[in-house]
Amino acid sequence: MSEQVVQIASRVRAMREICELSPEETAHKMGISLEEYLSCERGEVDIPISFLTRAAQVFGVEVQELLTGSTPKLHSYFLCRSGRGIEVQRMNRHYRYKSLAYNFREKSIEPFHVTIQPDDPDAETDLNVHPGQEFDYILEGIMKLTVGSKDILMYQGDSIYFDSTIPHGMKAIGGPVSFMAVVIPPKDEI
Repeated sequence: MSEQVVQIASRVRAMREICELSPEETAHKMGISLEEYLSCERGEVDIPISFLTRAAQVFGVEVQELLTGSTPKLHSYFLCRSGRGIEVQRMNRHYRYKSLAYNFREKSIEPFHVTIQPDDPDAETDLNVHPGQEFDYILEGIMKLTVGSKDILMYQGDSIYFDSTIPHGMKAIGGPVSFMAVVIPPKDEI
């Protein structure tokens, strides 16, 4: 397991304990199975961004606190320079995420710059779900987005807005893909 995943898992466990929640209560509040929750909390698997977003909501903290252990400080604006951001590299997938508003407090959205490297074109697309909605804008490359049972090819300049409670996943086609992903929590969580 990568050191970053182990550290994030440790912070998730610590926040759960601070909130005085059992693993069962936390998994239930996050809408996932106990096994899935525990495998992430133990750092045994690649921790999806959707897991961190839901965990942060349950614990009443910012995603940055789970990623880095520090609390966002800014409330009027936060400038993220080109190529910067807190990077989360997925171990078992070809995804790399950069959080672009990591030091802004009480965000209404979670913006990410995502890059995907091509993998086996015959491999199934890994699907995930998370509460709320998502907006994706393709900066470069060709991406196959699966939403439910629908496969959609997206090209540079294309964008999509969708219900992220529907199983969805992305795949790079023919070369690397770079896109902006904006995760919007449900209205009752804003």
